[in-house]
Formats: sequence, C-alpha cells, structure tokens
Amino acid sequence: MASLPDLPAALQRYWGYASFRPLQESIVGSLLAGRDTCVVMPTGGGKSLCYQLPAALQTEKTAVVVSPLIALMQDQVAQLEQIGIPAGLLNSSLPLPAQSEVMRRARQGRYRLLYLSPERLVRAETIAWLRQIPIAYFVIDEAHCISQWGHEFRPEYRQLRALRDQFPVLPIAAFTASATQRVRHDIMEQLGLRDPRKFIASFHRANLRYLVKQCEPRTQPELLLRGLRSYPEGNVIVYAPTIKRVEETADFLEGHGIPAVPYHGQMDSRTRRRNQERWMADEVRVLVGTIAFGLGINKAAVRAVIHLALPQSLEHYYQEAGRAGRDGLPADCVLLWQKQDRSLLTFFLRKIEDREEQNRAWDRYRDIVGYAESGICRHLQICSHFGENPKWNTCRACDVCGTSLGWLAEPVRPEREARRSRGAERAAARAPAGASERGPATRQRPLPVAAAQPSVPVDSGLRDYLREWRRAAAQKQGVPAFVVLHDTSLDDLCRRQPATLADLRGVFGFGEIKTARYGNDILVALATYRRGARAAGASSRPVHGHGTGNE
Repeated sequence: MASLPDLPAALQRYWGYASFRPLQESIVGSLLAGRDTCVVMPTGGGKSLCYQLPAALQTEKTAVVVSPLIALMQDQVAQLEQIGIPAGLLNSSLPLPAQSEVMRRARQGRYRLLYLSPERLVRAETIAWLRQIPIAYFVIDEAHCISQWGHEFRPEYRQLRALRDQFPVLPIAAFTASATQRVRHDIMEQLGLRDPRKFIASFHRANLRYLVKQCEPRTQPELLLRGLRSYPEGNVIVYAPTIKRVEETADFLEGHGIPAVPYHGQMDSRTRRRNQERWMADEVRVLVGTIAFGLGINKAAVRAVIHLALPQSLEHYYQEAGRAGRDGLPADCVLLWQKQDRSLLTFFLRKIEDREEQNRAWDRYRDIVGYAESGICRHLQICSHFGENPKWNTCRACDVCGTSLGWLAEPVRPEREARRSRGAERAAARAPAGASERGPATRQRPLPVAAAQPSVPVDSGLRDYLREWRRAAAQKQGVPAFVVLHDTSLDDLCRRQPATLADLRGVFGFGEIKTARYGNDILVALATYRRGARAAGASSRPVHGHGTGNE
C-alpha cells in the first residue's frame, strides 16, 4: 500500500496532473486507510479519480465499482486502459466467452478496477464469484439512486445493502454529485456504512451564470436560435422535456443552419452512442437531449446548457446544468420555461401510484417551481437546497443579482417595434418637461455574452488539425475521441506546442503511459502543422456559431 507522500507522484504518473483538486487527496487517503467513505462532489469535481487512484496503487487487489450504465462503464474502462491502469467490466454487452474471460482474469487479480451493474452484483452466483477475488473495497457510483428521497431512485440499488452483509470487513465508498442532507443520511444508512468519513464539496459553481426566463411558446424557438448563435466557441447542450420535442428541436435547428444531433432513450443504442460521440468529438457542437443524456459525460468546453422546460427537480437541474463550464471558464445555464411546463409536470406526478413517492415528487415540484419564480439569488437557492449555508447574499452571476445576456431580450418584431415607438412618442408628449432628458427608467442596455477566453490564446487552426489527428487515432483503436485526448489537454497542447517528449510531459493530462503511447505521433503532427499542413476543409469552415469542427 502506498503512503500518502506518494500520491502527487502517482497523480502525475498516471493522469499527468500537477496537483489535486479540492478534497481529492483526502478522499484517496481515506480509501487507502480502509475507511467507509461518503463523497458528495459536484459534476466536474473529479469524483472518479478519487477511487481510481487508490485502486491503481494497490497492485494485488481489485476495487469493485457499481455503475448504473453500460456506456459509462465502457468509457471508464477505456480511459483507464489509456493511462495504464488494468480495468474490466462485466455486463450483458459482452458475449458469454468474453464474460468468462473477465471472470477468470478477475479471480487472478489482474484488474485494479472491475465495473459491474447493480443488477449483476446482487446475484447469488456473482457473490460467490466475488469471494474468489482479492477485493480492496466497493465503490457505489451515483449513490443517490439508493435513496427513495433522491431524484433518481432505482429499486435495484436497495439490494446493495447485501454487500455489507456478505463482505462485512471490506470498506464501502459511496459517490454522488447531487444529494441533499436527507439523501446523504439515507445513503449511509441504506449501505450500512460504519463511521464513514464524509466529504461534502461546496455546491457553489462560481464560474456558472444561472439565468431564468419565462417565455411564450411562439418566442422560445427564436430565443433559442439567438442563443446558440451567441456561442461561437465550445459546445452547447439543449435539454427538451419529451422525445417529440427533442426531435422537433433538432430538426428546427438544422433547418436554420445550426447542425445538431438528437439524443433520447427510444433511439437504438448504436445511433444514440454515435450521436454522443459526434458531439464529444466536436463534429457537431449542439446536442439536443432528454434527461437520458449526460450521466458520466466528461466534456470540458461546454459553454452553455439551455433547458426548454422546467426540469423534474432542483437536483436534476443542478446536475444537468452543471455539465457546463467544467473547464473552469465562464459558462451559462439558462432555463427557458413556460406556464404549460407546470401542467406537464403535474400530469406525470398524478400518475405516480405510490402515495409516499407522489408526496416526495410534489416536494420536488414545489422546489423547482420555487426556483424558477423566486426573486432570490439562484446560486444561494441551490446551495441552500443542498444544505450549504453561504456567507454571501449576492453572487453577481445570476439574473436575480444583475447578470444579463443580450440574446435573452425578447425578440422584437417590426409591428411590435412600431407600436412601441408610437407609444413612446405619446408618453413623451404627456411627460413633464425635462423627463425625456432622463430617459425611460426601465430601459436596460443588453449586455453582450462574455466570451470565455483563456489567458493564452489557442491557435484555432492547430486545434482543428489536432482534432483531426485525434479522430484518426480514436478510429484506429475503436474508442471515442475523448478517450484518446480530453478537450482540456488538447487546448493545453495547442498553447504549449511542445518540441520534445520531456516538454510533452508538462502538458495537462499527459502521464507516463499516454506520453509513451502518443508522444512521438503528436510531435510529428505538430511539426507537420508548422510546415504548413492544415485540417481537411479548414479553409471553408463556417463561423459565428454554425461551425461543426472537423472531427
């Protein structure tokens, strides 16, 4: 077992990171010490690393990770393999011979991390097999699913209490991005955690700007178009309330020159996966999805998340909106809601047959409607909802506290502008002398969207060229492009433009294995670009929010 002083070196060796994020090192230390652990860390806070790093350091044992989605397991395993950490998964996506091979390798202690679904984990035959594996600890990811008070309760998670009964001496770690105090206590009770160390990160995402606007059905589409054209860089997620609205919105955007892909649960898995990968690889900048989209998504440069209806709960909204700005740069979380949204939510509420669950759903309904209609700071409302007590009363990063975006002004049609002008003339004629010099007291100057610019600019031509290289490398290996190279690493690569492998080790995200795997090819690509090579079709790329990238 590694001692704590080894942790920064291991972080650099595997992940290529120079330092830990808040709480990460302490969480790693808790798991290495064999303690039950409960972690609540917002989306983008680096939860996965907290249980992956201690697993990588225990070379003769395996961490068993309970994960709710096959696609999420696949991505995690692929990313771990890229940085030299042996990992496996066992689920229905594998043919039977492959499942048998995974089980054999796990018995031999060949994996540092092993991913299972909750349904698979609680089978009697799985428990018997796990007894033959040298397990270090269990990790329950998306742990809020175990609580009936949570926003995504899954009955199969309730059975995970069997882990404490069947493996009483092994540590259990619970991880979630969004859990109120009540849900946190329920998680610890349901899993039978013993004197757990608790790590609750702040829910305040200072780089996010929360804006809420009630709009009319006839003006919402035009607002959305204006919004998407306001973000010339980075990606955007648009959340729609129903599958029908997802398809209609994607078609509407395509018809107005903004390439977009849909994502929802009724698509076949191959198409859904392909659309997600196209968005992750910047082939298409806008993804329109239901709440089925987003779990485990690690996309850094999302400049805006726009909701076209009230979400199901404040927890849902926090998690979905929190997929913006994971690179730490300013990003917008915009809620465009309509009066009819309340009717849609109450329609589904009344279909819940269990009385207690219906009451809990009504509580969630009141919370999200209160958030939308309240005149209280948005950041303050969110923090308070999750049991945090900020010392400030104004955030300066929400519409209540004075932040505005030019594109959120209601679209003004010519006939409306003519009526407004005539009304202004009549009002001026009736006003006392000198009033016109002061100007209308209610008029506000629209503020432009603040473009998030890093301190060192990125050569956009080089970024396109390296995206093309990344896409080719990913296709060769049969993995998503972000598994080869995250956006944050790609941008840092463009800024630093290393000339040697030693220089490359200083780029964010380049540990030993990734440098050895891709280093020479990247140096060749950089040299080729300096000699004049460019991405295919780069000279004809559209601009002003219509670009789709070259991957």
